[in-house]
Amino acid sequence: MIRNIVFDMDGVLINSEALILDAWKEVAAGAGIPDIEHTLLQCIGITAPETEALFFRTYGKDFPYEKYKEDAAQIFQRYTRENGLPVKPGVYELFAFLKENDYRIGLASSTREAVVREEMKSIGLLDYFHVIVCGDMVSHSKPHPEIYLKACELLGAEPSACYAVEDSPNGIRSAFRAGMKPLMVPDLVLPDAEIKGLLFRQFESLLDVKNFLQ
Repeated sequence: MIRNIVFDMDGVLINSEALILDAWKEVAAGAGIPDIEHTLLQCIGITAPETEALFFRTYGKDFPYEKYKEDAAQIFQRYTRENGLPVKPGVYELFAFLKENDYRIGLASSTREAVVREEMKSIGLLDYFHVIVCGDMVSHSKPHPEIYLKACELLGAEPSACYAVEDSPNGIRSAFRAGMKPLMVPDLVLPDAEIKGLLFRQFESLLDVKNFLQ
């Protein structure tokens, strides 16, 4: 029986991707940036440097990315200060089950380590993780398998003996290429035929993941 599981963070544990998209939409409306939703959806699951590069490829090398990113970050932070980080349904029930059943739990997020630790601490999940691997700790962004291979190595488990819980196509590709068993709980992007062919299972929520593991 598999007792190792690695989670993505944004869009899986916290409902941050929708908030980030809303923040960028607000910035884009004021700055006249076209097709921002299409651009942001391509950024899901990739690292900060890859995101910046994608923006420059889309809008040109003179695009003031850092300024607009900071503007969007301030909108996001204002929301979370007032409301807290929105947690995905079933998070606490699933993690309680995993702890009770002695699962080894990892986190493989493209977000920077400092942000990951701060956000996981703020919702009370930080101490559940046996290993944490973040975007600034690897050389390659998802869909490259490096981040998941490193998480499995630190867990001391073969990738084939690990589940990976993801919401994004890039995350699923990364986990599949690492040799893991990808479990998808879609968030902003639904799986197409390619992604469905890579999945071990697909679920509506983390509660469904818990029921499957039971």
